[in-house]
Amino acid sequence: MLEHLEQQKSLTTNQWKIFAAATIGDMLDFFDFYLIGFILAFIVRGWHLTYGQSGAILLSSGIAAPLGSVFWGWMADKIGRRKVMILTVLNFSIPTGLMALTPEQGWLFLSACRFFVGMGVTGLYTVDVLIVQEFVPAAKRGRITGLTTSLLPAGTLLGALSGAYLAHYVGWRGLFAVGLLPAGLTLLIRAWVPESPYWLIGKGRLEEARRSLAWALQVDAKAIELPAAGLAVDRVSWVELFKYPRSLAVSCLTGLSQTGQVGLTLWVATLFVLVLRITPAEASFLVIWMGVAGIAGRFFCAWISDAMGRRPSVVLTCLIGALGMSLAGYLSGVYIGAVSMFYLMILVQQFFGSGSYAIIGPYMAEVWPSKLRASGMGVGYGVGNLGKFIGPAGLAVIAGSSNLVSPKATLDALIPGMNYFAFWYVVAALAIWLIGIETRGRTIEEIDSDLAAPVRVKARIA
Repeated sequence: MLEHLEQQKSLTTNQWKIFAAATIGDMLDFFDFYLIGFILAFIVRGWHLTYGQSGAILLSSGIAAPLGSVFWGWMADKIGRRKVMILTVLNFSIPTGLMALTPEQGWLFLSACRFFVGMGVTGLYTVDVLIVQEFVPAAKRGRITGLTTSLLPAGTLLGALSGAYLAHYVGWRGLFAVGLLPAGLTLLIRAWVPESPYWLIGKGRLEEARRSLAWALQVDAKAIELPAAGLAVDRVSWVELFKYPRSLAVSCLTGLSQTGQVGLTLWVATLFVLVLRITPAEASFLVIWMGVAGIAGRFFCAWISDAMGRRPSVVLTCLIGALGMSLAGYLSGVYIGAVSMFYLMILVQQFFGSGSYAIIGPYMAEVWPSKLRASGMGVGYGVGNLGKFIGPAGLAVIAGSSNLVSPKATLDALIPGMNYFAFWYVVAALAIWLIGIETRGRTIEEIDSDLAAPVRVKARIA
Protein backbone atom coordinates (compact mmCIF):
# COMPACT_ATOMS: atom_id res chain seq x y z
CA MET A 1 0.00 0.00 0.00
CA LEU A 2 2.70 2.46 0.99
CA GLU A 3 4.65 1.97 -2.25
CA HIS A 4 2.23 4.43 -3.83
CA LEU A 5 3.59 7.09 -1.45
CA GLU A 6 7.24 6.31 -2.17
CA GLN A 7 6.73 6.44 -5.94
CA GLN A 8 5.68 10.11 -5.84
CA LYS A 9 7.71 12.66 -7.78
CA SER A 10 5.90 15.74 -6.47
CA LEU A 11 3.53 16.44 -3.60
CA THR A 12 -0.21 16.84 -4.16
CA THR A 13 -2.32 19.77 -3.03
CA ASN A 14 -3.69 17.69 -0.16
CA GLN A 15 -0.20 16.81 1.07
CA TRP A 16 0.67 20.50 1.06
CA LYS A 17 -2.47 21.11 3.13
CA ILE A 18 -1.19 18.66 5.78
CA PHE A 19 2.17 20.46 5.74
CA ALA A 20 0.47 23.88 6.04
CA ALA A 21 -1.68 22.81 9.00
CA ALA A 22 1.40 21.50 10.86
CA THR A 23 3.54 24.55 10.04
CA ILE A 24 0.86 27.06 11.06
CA GLY A 25 0.30 25.05 14.23
CA ASP A 26 3.98 25.25 15.17
CA MET A 27 4.04 29.00 14.64
CA LEU A 28 0.87 29.65 16.65
CA ASP A 29 1.80 27.41 19.56
CA PHE A 30 5.10 29.25 20.03
CA PHE A 31 3.20 32.54 19.76
CA ASP A 32 1.08 31.45 22.73
CA PHE A 33 4.13 30.09 24.56
CA TYR A 34 6.18 33.31 24.39
CA LEU A 35 3.24 35.74 24.73
CA ILE A 36 3.61 35.77 28.52
CA GLY A 37 7.08 37.28 28.27
CA PHE A 38 5.69 40.41 26.62
CA ILE A 39 2.60 40.63 28.85
CA LEU A 40 4.64 40.48 32.07
CA ALA A 41 6.05 43.89 31.19
CA PHE A 42 2.53 45.31 31.61
CA ILE A 43 1.73 43.74 34.99
CA VAL A 44 4.99 43.38 36.95
CA ARG A 45 5.04 46.94 38.28
CA GLY A 46 1.30 47.39 38.66
CA TRP A 47 0.97 44.17 40.65
CA HIS A 48 4.28 44.74 42.51
CA LEU A 49 5.31 41.18 41.72
CA THR A 50 8.37 39.79 43.47
CA TYR A 51 11.03 38.04 41.45
CA GLY A 52 9.85 34.69 42.81
CA GLN A 53 6.27 35.33 41.67
CA SER A 54 7.38 36.41 38.19
CA GLY A 55 9.71 33.43 38.02
CA ALA A 56 6.90 31.05 38.95
CA ILE A 57 4.77 32.37 36.07
CA LEU A 58 7.61 31.89 33.58
CA LEU A 59 8.91 28.59 34.91
CA SER A 60 5.58 26.80 35.17
CA SER A 61 5.40 26.25 31.41
CA GLY A 62 9.03 25.13 31.34
CA ILE A 63 8.32 22.54 34.04
CA ALA A 64 5.39 21.19 32.01
CA ALA A 65 7.27 21.10 28.69
CA PRO A 66 9.06 17.73 29.16
CA LEU A 67 5.90 16.22 30.66
CA GLY A 68 3.79 17.39 27.73
CA SER A 69 6.02 15.93 25.04
CA VAL A 70 6.31 12.57 26.82
CA PHE A 71 2.58 12.31 27.59
CA TRP A 72 1.25 13.45 24.22
CA GLY A 73 3.86 11.40 22.35
CA TRP A 74 2.66 8.30 24.17
CA MET A 75 -0.97 9.24 23.46
CA ALA A 76 -0.23 9.70 19.74
CA ASP A 77 0.91 6.07 19.59
CA LYS A 78 -2.19 5.01 21.52
CA ILE A 79 -5.09 6.97 19.99
CA GLY A 80 -3.61 8.37 16.76
CA ARG A 81 -1.76 11.40 15.44
CA ARG A 82 -4.76 13.41 14.24
CA LYS A 83 -6.67 13.28 17.53
CA VAL A 84 -3.60 14.33 19.48
CA MET A 85 -2.95 17.27 17.12
CA ILE A 86 -6.45 18.55 17.89
CA LEU A 87 -6.20 17.92 21.63
CA THR A 88 -2.80 19.63 21.97
CA VAL A 89 -4.02 22.76 20.16
CA LEU A 90 -6.88 22.97 22.65
CA ASN A 91 -4.41 22.18 25.45
CA PHE A 92 -2.41 25.38 24.87
CA SER A 93 -4.97 27.77 23.34
CA ILE A 94 -7.80 27.43 25.88
CA PRO A 95 -5.57 28.08 28.95
CA THR A 96 -4.08 31.07 27.10
CA GLY A 97 -7.54 32.49 26.50
CA LEU A 98 -8.54 31.82 30.12
CA MET A 99 -5.71 34.04 31.31
CA ALA A 100 -7.74 37.01 30.06
CA LEU A 101 -9.94 36.35 33.12
CA THR A 102 -7.02 36.53 35.56
CA PRO A 103 -8.02 38.32 38.77
CA GLU A 104 -5.88 41.20 40.03
CA GLN A 105 -2.70 39.92 41.72
CA GLY A 106 -3.59 36.51 40.29
CA TRP A 107 -0.07 35.27 39.69
CA LEU A 108 -0.98 31.78 40.93
CA PHE A 109 -3.81 31.63 38.37
CA LEU A 110 -1.38 32.66 35.63
CA SER A 111 1.14 30.03 36.77
CA ALA A 112 -1.48 27.27 36.70
CA CYS A 113 -2.66 28.23 33.21
CA ARG A 114 0.91 28.48 31.94
CA PHE A 115 1.58 24.93 33.15
CA PHE A 116 -1.06 23.63 30.73
CA VAL A 117 0.18 25.90 27.95
CA GLY A 118 3.63 24.33 28.28
CA MET A 119 2.19 20.82 28.05
CA GLY A 120 0.22 21.61 24.90
CA VAL A 121 2.97 23.46 23.05
CA THR A 122 5.54 20.67 23.30
CA GLY A 123 2.87 18.06 22.67
CA LEU A 124 1.88 19.61 19.34
CA TYR A 125 5.49 19.88 18.15
CA THR A 126 6.00 16.23 19.04
CA VAL A 127 3.14 15.00 16.86
CA ASP A 128 2.92 17.39 13.92
CA VAL A 129 6.46 16.58 12.75
CA LEU A 130 5.48 12.90 12.81
CA ILE A 131 2.33 13.25 10.78
CA VAL A 132 4.10 15.22 8.06
CA GLN A 133 6.82 12.55 7.90
CA GLU A 134 4.20 9.84 7.47
CA PHE A 135 2.58 11.55 4.48
CA VAL A 136 5.67 12.29 2.34
CA PRO A 137 8.05 10.01 0.41
CA ALA A 138 11.47 9.24 1.85
CA ALA A 139 13.28 11.32 -0.78
CA LYS A 140 11.52 14.49 0.43
CA ARG A 141 11.05 13.67 4.13
CA GLY A 142 14.02 15.60 5.51
CA ARG A 143 13.37 18.77 3.54
CA ILE A 144 9.60 18.91 4.02
CA THR A 145 9.57 18.07 7.73
CA GLY A 146 12.46 20.46 8.32
CA LEU A 147 10.42 23.23 6.72
CA THR A 148 7.60 22.40 9.13
CA THR A 149 9.76 23.90 11.91
CA SER A 150 10.86 26.94 9.88
CA LEU A 151 8.23 29.34 11.23
CA LEU A 152 8.81 28.57 14.92
CA PRO A 153 10.86 31.79 15.37
CA ALA A 154 7.99 33.68 13.69
CA GLY A 155 5.83 32.82 16.70
CA THR A 156 8.15 34.88 18.87
CA LEU A 157 8.07 37.74 16.36
CA LEU A 158 4.25 37.68 16.42
CA GLY A 159 4.39 37.97 20.21
CA ALA A 160 6.76 40.93 20.01
CA LEU A 161 4.61 42.71 17.44
CA SER A 162 1.45 42.08 19.50
CA GLY A 163 3.10 43.48 22.62
CA ALA A 164 4.45 46.51 20.77
CA TYR A 165 1.39 47.49 18.72
CA LEU A 166 -1.76 45.55 19.64
CA ALA A 167 -1.55 45.91 23.43
CA HIS A 168 -2.18 49.65 23.15
CA TYR A 169 -5.66 48.94 21.78
CA VAL A 170 -6.76 45.76 23.57
CA GLY A 171 -4.71 45.76 26.79
CA TRP A 172 -2.87 42.80 28.26
CA ARG A 173 -6.12 40.88 28.84
CA GLY A 174 -6.98 41.38 25.19
CA LEU A 175 -3.63 39.88 24.20
CA PHE A 176 -4.47 36.73 26.16
CA ALA A 177 -7.85 36.63 24.39
CA VAL A 178 -6.02 36.80 21.06
CA GLY A 179 -4.07 33.75 22.25
CA LEU A 180 -7.32 31.79 22.12
CA LEU A 181 -7.58 32.22 18.36
CA PRO A 182 -5.30 29.24 17.55
CA ALA A 183 -8.13 27.01 18.81
CA GLY A 184 -9.65 27.66 15.39
CA LEU A 185 -6.75 25.64 13.98
CA THR A 186 -8.57 22.51 15.12
CA LEU A 187 -11.13 23.13 12.35
CA LEU A 188 -8.29 23.29 9.83
CA ILE A 189 -6.83 20.03 11.16
CA ARG A 190 -10.22 18.31 10.93
CA ALA A 191 -10.56 19.45 7.30
CA TRP A 192 -6.98 19.04 6.08
CA VAL A 193 -5.32 16.29 8.14
CA PRO A 194 -6.43 12.65 7.92
CA GLU A 195 -5.11 10.00 10.27
CA SER A 196 -1.62 8.67 9.52
CA PRO A 197 -1.73 5.58 7.25
CA TYR A 198 1.25 4.14 9.14
CA TRP A 199 -0.61 4.34 12.44
CA LEU A 200 -3.79 2.90 10.90
CA ILE A 201 -1.89 -0.02 9.35
CA GLY A 202 -0.24 -0.71 12.70
CA LYS A 203 -3.70 -0.95 14.26
CA GLY A 204 -4.95 -3.32 11.53
CA ARG A 205 -7.36 -0.69 10.10
CA LEU A 206 -6.36 -1.26 6.49
CA GLU A 207 -9.45 0.12 4.77
CA GLU A 208 -9.13 3.40 6.68
CA ALA A 209 -5.42 3.52 5.81
CA ARG A 210 -6.29 3.09 2.14
CA ARG A 211 -8.79 5.96 2.26
CA SER A 212 -6.27 8.16 4.09
CA LEU A 213 -3.58 7.49 1.47
CA ALA A 214 -6.01 7.98 -1.39
CA TRP A 215 -7.06 11.38 -0.03
CA ALA A 216 -3.46 12.51 0.42
CA LEU A 217 -2.37 11.25 -3.01
CA GLN A 218 -5.60 12.42 -4.65
CA VAL A 219 -6.28 9.10 -6.32
CA ASP A 220 -9.22 6.69 -6.36
CA ALA A 221 -9.04 4.47 -3.26
CA LYS A 222 -9.68 1.44 -5.48
CA ALA A 223 -6.32 2.05 -7.16
CA ILE A 224 -4.59 1.16 -3.87
CA GLU A 225 -4.69 -2.58 -3.31
CA LEU A 226 -5.15 -4.00 0.17
CA PRO A 227 -2.75 -6.72 1.39
CA ALA A 228 -3.96 -10.23 0.65
CA ALA A 229 -3.39 -11.30 4.26
CA GLY A 230 -4.21 -9.44 7.44
CA LEU A 231 -1.41 -7.77 9.41
CA ALA A 232 -0.54 -8.22 13.05
CA VAL A 233 -1.86 -5.41 15.25
CA ASP A 234 0.80 -3.44 17.14
CA ARG A 235 0.65 -3.82 20.90
CA VAL A 236 2.60 -0.87 22.19
CA SER A 237 4.10 -0.61 25.66
CA TRP A 238 6.00 2.53 26.65
CA VAL A 239 8.75 0.48 28.31
CA GLU A 240 9.66 -0.94 24.89
CA LEU A 241 11.52 2.32 24.29
CA PHE A 242 14.36 0.93 26.39
CA LYS A 243 14.81 -1.93 23.92
CA TYR A 244 16.32 0.66 21.59
CA PRO A 245 19.15 2.23 23.64
CA ARG A 246 20.88 3.65 20.57
CA SER A 247 17.74 5.50 19.47
CA LEU A 248 17.13 6.67 23.04
CA ALA A 249 20.66 8.02 23.45
CA VAL A 250 20.96 9.82 20.11
CA SER A 251 17.51 11.43 20.28
CA CYS A 252 18.08 12.72 23.81
CA LEU A 253 21.65 13.97 23.28
CA THR A 254 20.89 15.75 20.02
CA GLY A 255 17.74 17.23 21.58
CA LEU A 256 19.83 18.80 24.33
CA SER A 257 21.42 21.10 21.77
CA GLN A 258 18.59 23.51 22.53
CA THR A 259 20.28 24.16 25.90
CA GLY A 260 22.65 26.56 24.18
CA GLN A 261 19.89 28.17 22.13
CA VAL A 262 17.56 28.76 25.08
CA GLY A 263 20.40 30.03 27.28
CA LEU A 264 21.49 32.54 24.66
CA THR A 265 17.91 33.70 24.00
CA LEU A 266 17.37 34.46 27.69
CA TRP A 267 20.65 36.37 27.93
CA VAL A 268 21.08 38.04 24.57
CA ALA A 269 19.07 41.28 24.97
CA THR A 270 20.99 42.12 28.14
CA LEU A 271 24.25 41.21 26.42
CA PHE A 272 23.53 43.60 23.57
CA VAL A 273 23.05 46.40 26.10
CA LEU A 274 26.26 45.53 27.97
CA VAL A 275 28.55 44.69 25.05
CA LEU A 276 27.31 47.09 22.37
CA ARG A 277 26.38 49.84 24.86
CA ILE A 278 22.99 50.49 23.36
CA THR A 279 19.52 51.08 24.83
CA PRO A 280 17.09 48.22 25.57
CA ALA A 281 14.86 49.41 22.71
CA GLU A 282 17.78 49.21 20.29
CA ALA A 283 18.66 45.78 21.66
CA SER A 284 15.10 44.58 20.99
CA PHE A 285 15.41 45.73 17.38
CA LEU A 286 18.60 43.67 16.97
CA VAL A 287 16.82 40.61 18.39
CA ILE A 288 14.30 40.85 15.54
CA TRP A 289 17.12 40.30 13.05
CA MET A 290 18.26 37.32 15.08
CA GLY A 291 14.80 35.84 14.50
CA VAL A 292 15.09 36.49 10.77
CA ALA A 293 18.50 34.76 10.72
CA GLY A 294 16.99 31.79 12.56
CA ILE A 295 14.16 31.44 10.04
CA ALA A 296 16.59 31.68 7.09
CA GLY A 297 18.83 29.10 8.76
CA ARG A 298 15.97 26.65 9.14
CA PHE A 299 15.16 26.90 5.43
CA PHE A 300 18.82 26.24 4.61
CA CYS A 301 19.12 23.34 7.04
CA ALA A 302 15.90 21.75 5.80
CA TRP A 303 17.46 21.70 2.33
CA ILE A 304 20.85 20.25 3.31
CA SER A 305 19.09 17.59 5.41
CA ASP A 306 18.25 15.73 2.19
CA ALA A 307 21.15 17.07 0.13
CA MET A 308 23.92 15.99 2.55
CA GLY A 309 22.22 13.51 4.85
CA ARG A 310 21.18 13.86 8.47
CA ARG A 311 24.47 12.95 10.16
CA PRO A 312 26.88 15.19 8.22
CA SER A 313 24.43 18.11 8.13
CA VAL A 314 23.88 18.03 11.91
CA VAL A 315 27.62 17.80 12.52
CA LEU A 316 28.29 20.71 10.16
CA THR A 317 25.59 23.05 11.47
CA CYS A 318 26.15 22.27 15.16
CA LEU A 319 29.92 22.76 14.93
CA ILE A 320 29.57 26.06 13.04
CA GLY A 321 26.88 27.13 15.53
CA ALA A 322 29.20 26.23 18.41
CA LEU A 323 32.11 28.09 16.80
CA GLY A 324 29.99 31.20 16.24
CA MET A 325 28.82 31.08 19.86
CA SER A 326 32.35 30.76 21.22
CA LEU A 327 33.86 33.42 18.93
CA ALA A 328 31.13 35.86 19.96
CA GLY A 329 32.62 35.73 23.45
CA TYR A 330 36.24 36.07 22.43
CA LEU A 331 35.58 38.81 19.83
CA SER A 332 33.12 40.84 21.90
CA GLY A 333 35.31 43.96 21.77
CA VAL A 334 36.34 43.68 18.12
CA TYR A 335 34.89 45.89 15.37
CA ILE A 336 35.56 45.82 11.63
CA GLY A 337 34.70 49.34 10.63
CA ALA A 338 31.33 49.95 12.26
CA VAL A 339 30.42 46.25 12.35
CA SER A 340 30.54 44.51 15.72
CA MET A 341 32.08 41.04 15.42
CA PHE A 342 30.11 40.07 18.51
CA TYR A 343 26.79 40.77 16.78
CA LEU A 344 27.97 39.24 13.50
CA MET A 345 28.94 35.99 15.27
CA ILE A 346 25.57 35.93 17.03
CA LEU A 347 23.85 36.10 13.63
CA VAL A 348 26.06 33.29 12.33
CA GLN A 349 25.21 31.24 15.39
CA GLN A 350 21.49 31.84 14.91
CA PHE A 351 21.61 30.84 11.25
CA PHE A 352 23.37 27.54 11.91
CA GLY A 353 22.59 26.87 15.59
CA SER A 354 18.89 27.66 15.54
CA GLY A 355 18.67 26.31 11.99
CA SER A 356 20.09 22.93 13.04
CA TYR A 357 16.83 22.11 14.83
CA ALA A 358 15.14 21.86 11.42
CA ILE A 359 17.20 18.66 11.08
CA ILE A 360 17.42 17.54 14.71
CA GLY A 361 13.68 17.88 15.46
CA PRO A 362 12.51 15.53 12.67
CA TYR A 363 15.52 13.24 13.20
CA MET A 364 14.45 12.54 16.79
CA ALA A 365 11.36 10.85 15.32
CA GLU A 366 13.09 9.08 12.42
CA VAL A 367 15.31 6.93 14.64
CA TRP A 368 12.37 5.05 16.22
CA PRO A 369 10.29 2.14 14.87
CA SER A 370 6.79 3.04 13.63
CA LYS A 371 4.93 1.66 16.63
CA LEU A 372 7.02 3.79 19.03
CA ARG A 373 7.78 6.80 16.87
CA ALA A 374 5.59 9.28 18.73
CA SER A 375 6.59 7.97 22.17
CA GLY A 376 10.29 8.04 21.24
CA MET A 377 10.02 11.54 19.78
CA GLY A 378 8.25 12.63 22.97
CA VAL A 379 11.03 11.33 25.19
CA GLY A 380 13.82 12.81 23.04
CA TYR A 381 12.13 16.19 22.81
CA GLY A 382 11.19 16.01 26.50
CA VAL A 383 14.81 15.47 27.56
CA GLY A 384 15.83 18.24 25.15
CA ASN A 385 13.42 20.58 26.91
CA LEU A 386 15.43 20.12 30.10
CA GLY A 387 17.76 22.57 28.38
CA LYS A 388 15.34 25.30 29.47
CA PHE A 389 16.67 24.68 32.98
CA ILE A 390 20.21 23.47 32.27
CA GLY A 391 20.99 26.57 30.18
CA PRO A 392 20.16 29.31 32.69
CA ALA A 393 21.17 27.21 35.71
CA GLY A 394 24.62 26.51 34.25
CA LEU A 395 25.05 30.15 33.41
CA ALA A 396 24.09 31.10 36.96
CA VAL A 397 26.87 28.88 38.30
CA ILE A 398 29.38 30.37 35.85
CA ALA A 399 28.31 33.93 36.68
CA GLY A 400 28.34 33.21 40.41
CA SER A 401 24.69 34.17 40.74
CA SER A 402 22.10 32.54 42.99
CA ASN A 403 19.39 33.45 40.47
CA LEU A 404 18.83 30.22 38.52
CA VAL A 405 15.97 31.46 36.34
CA SER A 406 17.37 34.66 34.90
CA PRO A 407 21.01 34.91 35.99
CA LYS A 408 22.52 38.34 35.96
CA ALA A 409 24.59 38.86 32.86
CA THR A 410 28.03 40.27 33.47
CA LEU A 411 30.86 40.74 31.03
CA ASP A 412 33.13 38.70 33.31
CA ALA A 413 30.96 35.64 32.55
CA LEU A 414 30.75 36.31 28.81
CA ILE A 415 33.50 34.02 27.48
CA PRO A 416 32.91 31.02 29.79
CA GLY A 417 29.15 31.44 29.40
CA MET A 418 29.30 31.41 25.60
CA ASN A 419 31.64 28.42 25.68
CA TYR A 420 29.17 26.62 27.96
CA PHE A 421 26.36 27.19 25.47
CA ALA A 422 28.62 26.06 22.61
CA PHE A 423 29.44 22.84 24.49
CA TRP A 424 25.88 21.50 24.02
CA TYR A 425 26.09 21.86 20.25
CA VAL A 426 29.34 19.88 20.28
CA VAL A 427 27.62 17.16 22.33
CA ALA A 428 24.87 16.91 19.69
CA ALA A 429 27.41 16.72 16.86
CA LEU A 430 29.41 13.96 18.58
CA ALA A 431 26.27 12.00 19.47
CA ILE A 432 24.88 11.84 15.94
CA TRP A 433 28.28 11.12 14.41
CA LEU A 434 29.27 8.36 16.83
CA ILE A 435 25.96 6.59 17.52
CA GLY A 436 23.40 8.04 15.10
CA ILE A 437 22.02 6.19 12.09
CA GLU A 438 21.67 7.74 8.65
CA THR A 439 18.03 8.07 7.58
CA ARG A 440 18.30 10.11 4.37
CA GLY A 441 16.39 8.52 1.49
CA ARG A 442 15.38 5.51 3.58
CA THR A 443 11.73 4.60 3.78
CA ILE A 444 10.10 4.26 7.17
CA GLU A 445 9.78 0.51 6.53
CA GLU A 446 13.53 0.22 5.84
CA ILE A 447 14.36 2.07 9.05
CA ASP A 448 11.94 -0.18 10.95
CA SER A 449 13.66 -3.24 9.52
CA ASP A 450 17.13 -2.02 10.53
CA LEU A 451 15.99 -1.19 14.06
CA ALA A 452 14.26 -4.56 14.46
CA ALA A 453 17.22 -6.63 13.21
CA PRO A 454 19.05 -6.92 16.57
CA VAL A 455 15.82 -8.07 18.21
CA ARG A 456 15.36 -10.89 15.66
CA VAL A 457 18.94 -12.03 16.14
CA LYS A 458 18.45 -12.32 19.89
CA ALA A 459 15.24 -14.30 19.34
CA ARG A 460 17.04 -16.84 17.13
CA ILE A 461 19.83 -17.26 19.65
CA ALA A 462 17.31 -17.86 22.44
